[in-house]
Amino acid sequence: MNSDVAAGGAGQKQGIARRSVLRGMGAGALATGAGDALAACRTGSKAPPAASSTSTITLGYISPLTGALAGFGSGDRFVIDTIRSTPAYAKGFKVGGKTYQVNIIVNDSQSDPNRASQLARQLVLKNNVDLLLASSTPETVNPVAVVAQTEGVPCLATNDPWESWYSGLGGNPAQPTMKLQFCTLFFFGLKQLQECYVPMWNRIGATPKNVACQYPNDADGNAFRGVFEVLITQSGYRPVDGGPYTDGTTDYTAMLTKFKSTNCEYFSNCALPPDFNIFWKQAHQQGWKPRLATVAKVLLFPDDTIPLGPLVNNIATNSWWGPYMPNKSSLDPKLKASDLVNAFQAQTGKQWVQGIGSTYTLFEVAHQGFTGISDPHDPLEVGNALHNVNYAGMCGRLNFAAGPAPGVAIVPPVGVQWKATPGGKFPFEMKVVDNTLNKHAGVQADLEPTNA
Repeated sequence: MNSDVAAGGAGQKQGIARRSVLRGMGAGALATGAGDALAACRTGSKAPPAASSTSTITLGYISPLTGALAGFGSGDRFVIDTIRSTPAYAKGFKVGGKTYQVNIIVNDSQSDPNRASQLARQLVLKNNVDLLLASSTPETVNPVAVVAQTEGVPCLATNDPWESWYSGLGGNPAQPTMKLQFCTLFFFGLKQLQECYVPMWNRIGATPKNVACQYPNDADGNAFRGVFEVLITQSGYRPVDGGPYTDGTTDYTAMLTKFKSTNCEYFSNCALPPDFNIFWKQAHQQGWKPRLATVAKVLLFPDDTIPLGPLVNNIATNSWWGPYMPNKSSLDPKLKASDLVNAFQAQTGKQWVQGIGSTYTLFEVAHQGFTGISDPHDPLEVGNALHNVNYAGMCGRLNFAAGPAPGVAIVPPVGVQWKATPGGKFPFEMKVVDNTLNKHAGVQADLEPTNA
């Protein structure tokens, strides 16, 4: 049983009578905090939700298939189809001596925190999901995780810096001792970004060692401002904060003036892709050309390069997955990362996107969690199992019990640059230029200044 219908669509069971702390809460609280509401709901005292079918495991997946963050979800349909064809998902999960069919419900957050929260509530209250899956940035992941933790439903997420996710659930990344019974995540954090970007800054060797920081006033921006700027200083560089601007800003003249006046030779950001495109074009127009731009949340996918054209050449970013990783699927051991890339490009005609690796891994981890327990409809048992998953798959080795916070598994990124490929099939390609954090990925090209 598989469906792509919206949560709560025709044919679904009526929502069960359960109180929801989240009814009436604003999306802003959901996306960035809601700590007080969660504090009252961490005891796990809620009764488990009634399963939609005792012989079916229902998974609810939410990601930004459209909207400003659509690049993150651009390969998700391909991945879902691929997952459904694997033996484990096609034939069902074996749990406690019984085989359960697996129903995957796919929903589009439209890059909107409000909608992500609403979809998560519908999946819990109307579809009675056994597990929520969420991907791609705090704008989608955090609202879904808040619903899951509050309602007592297991949730597994990815593509969200763990500090943004953890603080959004009421935790303190500086003292990450709080365990979230129902929520788990695999990705990297700001410490890993430091360890990915600083070696590239050091190799460029420009002075003064001032780093221009374009961090918005949102969940990611505030996490970068509070944590990454400290890490920049600890690395021997000086952060120059452009100020907490509002998402959707269209004039960055004041920020660029500050970066130019302080001679910033390096650039760090975590902007929304449309905002960065405007910023970077204005930087070029106004004559600010840092020696090395190391960006986050933007230019992670090929479609992000189109609006900038030649201005994208030699901009550096991070890569958590790609064909240069020697990883293999745990659901189909013959399937390597490079095979998944080739299949994606053959079926879609589009350039590969690194999000397909992490989305694939979500369903690997779900399989790992369910097949090691006795009752797939017991949220506490499922949540506990996910906290203890330790396996090797499409994103490499993941150990949720050994992370920087309870229930967090780290995926080490490599440093990449977008390189022009004259005469190639695609105008720009992502090439590994620094593998400090993951030696399994081979270096493919020389690190070059973004602006000579």
